[in-house]
Amino acid sequence: MWNQFFLLEEYTGSDYQYVGKLHSDQDKGDGSLKYILSGDGAGTLFIIDEKTGDIHATRRIDREEKAFYTLRAQAINRRTLRPVEPESEFVIKIHDINDNEPTFPEEIYTASVPEMSVVGTSVVQVTATDADDPSYGNSARIIYSILQGQPYFSVEPETGIIRTALPNMNRENREQYQVVIQAKDMGGQMGGLSGTTTVNITLTDVNDNPPRFPQSTIHLRIPESSPVGTAIGSIKATDADTGKNAEVEYRIIDGDGTDMFDIVTQRDTQEGIITVRKPLDYETRRLYTLKVEAENIHVDPRFYYLGPFKDTTIVKISVEDVDEAPVFSRSSYLFEVHEDIELGTIIGTVMARDPDSASSPIRFSLDRHTDLDRIFNIHSGNGSIYTSKTLDREISQWHNLSVIAAEINNPKDTTRVPVYVRILDVNDNAPQFAVFYDTFVCENARAGQLIQTISAVDKDDPLGGQKFFFSLAAVNPNFTVQDNEDNTARILTRRNGFSRHEISTYLLPVVISDNDYPIQSSTGTLTIRVCACDSRGNMQSCNAEALLLPAGLSTGALIAILLCIIILLVIVVLFAALKRQRKKEPLILSKEDIRDNIVSYNDEGGGEEDTQAFDIGTLRNPAAIEDKKLRRDIIPETLFVPRRTPSAPDNTDVRDFINQRLKEHDTDPSAPPYDSLATYAYEGNDSIAESLSSLESGTTEGDQNYDYLREWGPRFNKLAEMYGGGESDKDTS
Repeated sequence: MWNQFFLLEEYTGSDYQYVGKLHSDQDKGDGSLKYILSGDGAGTLFIIDEKTGDIHATRRIDREEKAFYTLRAQAINRRTLRPVEPESEFVIKIHDINDNEPTFPEEIYTASVPEMSVVGTSVVQVTATDADDPSYGNSARIIYSILQGQPYFSVEPETGIIRTALPNMNRENREQYQVVIQAKDMGGQMGGLSGTTTVNITLTDVNDNPPRFPQSTIHLRIPESSPVGTAIGSIKATDADTGKNAEVEYRIIDGDGTDMFDIVTQRDTQEGIITVRKPLDYETRRLYTLKVEAENIHVDPRFYYLGPFKDTTIVKISVEDVDEAPVFSRSSYLFEVHEDIELGTIIGTVMARDPDSASSPIRFSLDRHTDLDRIFNIHSGNGSIYTSKTLDREISQWHNLSVIAAEINNPKDTTRVPVYVRILDVNDNAPQFAVFYDTFVCENARAGQLIQTISAVDKDDPLGGQKFFFSLAAVNPNFTVQDNEDNTARILTRRNGFSRHEISTYLLPVVISDNDYPIQSSTGTLTIRVCACDSRGNMQSCNAEALLLPAGLSTGALIAILLCIIILLVIVVLFAALKRQRKKEPLILSKEDIRDNIVSYNDEGGGEEDTQAFDIGTLRNPAAIEDKKLRRDIIPETLFVPRRTPSAPDNTDVRDFINQRLKEHDTDPSAPPYDSLATYAYEGNDSIAESLSSLESGTTEGDQNYDYLREWGPRFNKLAEMYGGGESDKDTS
């Protein structure tokens, strides 16, 4: 029976520890058998004597590393090496000794328990482990005990559950506790091994404390000018609890200022903010008393026995006096006044007073930004508003003013009030035509025929509504007006047939009256044109010239004819412009282009006897005796020789020069076929034409002699006809 062996762990002897012996009944003791060992630790941890079968452990064994080893044994014939028995398996089991102390998985534990908990309330459980064999002896049997933390906490020996040991532990007195727990094996007996751990226990808060005001009476001050919503001050009730257990709600529960003040709870600071609910007045009341309560929001029913979780305090609020602005008797004023009243008429009065105990005189003024046209003014002492300009409802029906009231002793402190002035209507406008009427009557109109319906408008606005009456200023033989009694009237013809050739336009004065007091009326004149109409009464034409056109010619046909005429005119203008562009440039463009030896003598000088102003010799040209050249394009006509007077011998040279130049142009084949004008402004000495000036000579008596011009004028005209200029160019020639 060697299939299981036992070996004690942690052997400390100097020799190998004997485990056991293998033996086969085939062994005769003659050494013929050989024992072989295989399996866990064979040959290293465990060795076997081949001849005797004794097994030894070569070193110390720790059960916590391996609790048992499985090996196989076999006996063989040493000579033949054949097994004499089948291979057999056996186990070496390690016996435990108490060589491991209990250990905790955490070195430090953290736990909490509500304050005021009853005795025995579970806090936390700690558990230690022992590596020894729990099935062999008491090496792994652990017992717990408390080394530190008494008398507040205790621990269950078998389970390690930590419980409260004192009643009503108060967090406000002590919040943190440190407990040391020991775990010991061998059932806690002497000689057992042990381990310890630390548990940090915190008492959590519960709402076991009511809020408390630090003072029974609190004093606050506020100026009377503070607007509604102004924060006066804050109050705070302290609570020993924390978190939501310390949340407090403030309210005003009593006092003579419950309707004048409010209190608001600030959640972040747990303060009560007192604010102004209604306007304050130092002159009315100077001191208010409030009773304020602070109460916990979250109350634990378990602690009702401790009393109410609330507290109260008295808050006294003093109202301080300030210099207040004037106060108007009304928040706004409305005045009504008729238009066209006399200047300086008072339309209304505003009133204001100084609310301070020491009343100060008030001064009134108008805000000119609300009365840019300065239509109104105000009496600075009594607040009477009067007109400074004429009021006209038709221009502005409403005036929105702003009146300023200021204390004389403190003019910077002002108050404003709106003043609305409504202008009432007075019948001061006459009715007029509603629109401009373009009225016509057909030539074939019959008597009693409607040609126009008219209406009227009036800038006035009477209370009973507008009512107009229409009539003619005088009896008219051609037209009449018929009042429809609905603020309209009809214009009717009084006779048959009208002729636009005789009278093309009629003027019809119509009188329009209203029914308000005083009655206003005006005369409006209708312009009635006489027009040609078709059988249906549709207007065709109102112009007398239209009769000259063929009968039945429509307006579209007339427009087409006009378009054709315009197009023809444009074509003619373009053609003339093109023809002008193709023309050659004139021979002489300006005086600077004259190639001949021509001098413009435009100075009359000192008279006909003045020969010093210009030397006539410059006109004597030797080229005048050159041979004559015949012109190929025309045969010049014979020029008549002008008459000479004995008193002008020098004129022969000038006449010969001019004739010579004319012949040259007539016979010059390169001369252009149009007129050319050269100006010779020489008057000459003792000219037969004498002075050409519009001013008569002062040295001659009687009429001037213009025989020279009468002689040469027809000749120049003849030259113009020869060159093709025609009758229209004679003056130019």
